[in-house]
Amino acid sequence: MTTIPLVDLGAQQAEIAEEVRAGLDEVFATTAFVGGPAVGRFEAAYAAFSQVTYCVGVANGTDALELALRAAGVRPGGEVIVPANTFIATAEAASRIGAVPVPVDVDPVHLLIDPAAVRAAVGPRTEAIVPVHLFGQVAPVEEIGKIAADAGVPMIEDAAQSQGALRHGRAAGSFGLAAGTSFYPGKNLGAAGDAGAVTTSDAEVARTVRVIAAHGSARKYEHETIGMNSRLDTVQAVVLEAKLRRLAVWNDARRAAAARYAELLSGIDGVGIPVSAAGNEDVWHLYVVQVDERDRVLRELNEAGIGAGIHYPTPVHLTGAYADLALRAGAFPVAETAAGRILSLPMFPHLTAAQQERVVDVLAGAV
Repeated sequence: MTTIPLVDLGAQQAEIAEEVRAGLDEVFATTAFVGGPAVGRFEAAYAAFSQVTYCVGVANGTDALELALRAAGVRPGGEVIVPANTFIATAEAASRIGAVPVPVDVDPVHLLIDPAAVRAAVGPRTEAIVPVHLFGQVAPVEEIGKIAADAGVPMIEDAAQSQGALRHGRAAGSFGLAAGTSFYPGKNLGAAGDAGAVTTSDAEVARTVRVIAAHGSARKYEHETIGMNSRLDTVQAVVLEAKLRRLAVWNDARRAAAARYAELLSGIDGVGIPVSAAGNEDVWHLYVVQVDERDRVLRELNEAGIGAGIHYPTPVHLTGAYADLALRAGAFPVAETAAGRILSLPMFPHLTAAQQERVVDVLAGAV
């Protein structure tokens, strides 16, 4: 039986192996294990790629969001508006500050944060709004940004799934006061372990993030605030440098694969296919369809060797971690309905047409 993974990291590694080995040899020869030259080079390159002035590399994507929120002035007890349909880290970053995540519903077409729901949720305790660029799309940042400006609070982007995505030619991660991104291995730009970054064009935000991430210290042994230890590892920077050079080509390959899926699935009843919002140039971090009897369909795909998955099976407000929000089933019907229907199909730059045809054949039989 042919096995088709949800993500194939091996093919990426094969492309960059020699370059990474040379970079690692340099790191070990110079013993530049913390904050070595590769970190600075990558930060500069990723800032340029993201159309911002500053990039601060950190240990992971959750830290990146927390640091961006802290640098934006979010305080314990403040409210942070987030979409209900996201990975828990979006809400978790607010909770780790002592702030209160306020989930809102998403739109039924793109499953991105719903501006009308955001506007309704803004209140006197709101201290930030966090749109999530889910699945490789850019959220409706113009509307969310206006709501944030009207409320006098910052918009902080969760750009963990959108490296290289554009909206009207402008890069994800460049719209708000700051953005947090993740370089978890399966992302469009993935490290060989945990890594993340904060992007911003605000010099004070960039400085604050860098200080907090270094134990609250801008100068060794001088600690101006209580911070944390969250650094981009030099070894990970070497991997990210090599992958960033290829990211535009890899994202184009994802776009081609998404177009191929759309064509193959167009005549199959019972499969709702994703569409891009006007003005968006998606990078298809995930290719998410919607089907009835999703769990049965997923089981049949997996039994046939197709590495499908679910992103995400439980909206934030219905997880055990956020039971104290006291938001019951029915609070956010669009996100909740989608959670029972969404199905992520294999998507990665090296996905072949033959692999996609097999995925679609099995899916068609299952539905």
